[in-house]
Amino acid sequence: MGLIFIDASLKNNKKHKEINMLVDSGASYSLITQKNWQELGLKPKREMEFVMADGSRISRKISECFIEIPFLKSEGHSPVILGEDGDDENLLGAVTLEIFGLVLDPLNRTIKPMKAMLAKLIKN
Repeated sequence: MGLIFIDASLKNNKKHKEINMLVDSGASYSLITQKNWQELGLKPKREMEFVMADGSRISRKISECFIEIPFLKSEGHSPVILGEDGDDENLLGAVTLEIFGLVLDPLNRTIKPMKAMLAKLIKN
């Protein structure tokens, strides 16, 4: 397996930023580096605690951002972690992939449309 990076456009009000994001399906939320979210003027809406791979816990502020992935023709609002010092990589996490109806194929190193299922409740 290898790393997958994609180009994305972030928008907040009239501000716009082109960035490169590491696709990390092991990360729940997408993360925007401090420099990028400050340039966009994103504001924290809440705070969450996250468990790191080594078992340690950290708290990070959460906002929301409009993300566009042009080559996949996908766009929409997604929750994002507001990165702090030491958070050096923009990440595209599983929640954003699901919001966009996408899934990571790690074997082929591609992002594909998700096979979504809609269930109907049958009354007896």
